[in-house]
Amino acid sequence: MKLTSSAFKNGEKIPKKYTCDAEEVNPPLHIEDVPHEAKSLVLIMDDPDVPEFVRKDRMYVHWVIFNIPAKVQHIAENSVPHGIFGKTTGGSLHYQGPCPPDREHRYFFKLYALDTTLTLPEGSTKAQVEKAMEGHIVATTQLMGLYERQG
Repeated sequence: MKLTSSAFKNGEKIPKKYTCDAEEVNPPLHIEDVPHEAKSLVLIMDDPDVPEFVRKDRMYVHWVIFNIPAKVQHIAENSVPHGIFGKTTGGSLHYQGPCPPDREHRYFFKLYALDTTLTLPEGSTKAQVEKAMEGHIVATTQLMGLYERQG
């Protein structure tokens, strides 16, 4: 399985357009080679580089979507993808762009193919989604982008 974006390559800088410093819209994402046995997809975007003074766990969740149909191959820029939205660290049910408070951070777009759909309500947390996924992941991939705010 593969997750790419036409906006940035893995390990490269995320364009400002997709961050809190500009339009803060989600980047376009392309999904390939989903296993045939997959029944749904889960997309989680998070930042593990948060300073401890912001969050004790040093993690900020920017986007959680589960029960994305397994046949989805594209999430368009600035779109509301099919699926059920989980809660971000900021309490939102939509995409929250990169907004590091201190230095360059890594932002991981993690895609999971599951052999089931999850019976969770809208607004579930990343931890609740990850717990429900246990034993159901048939494939996983990720795309990592970097962002640092400019003065």
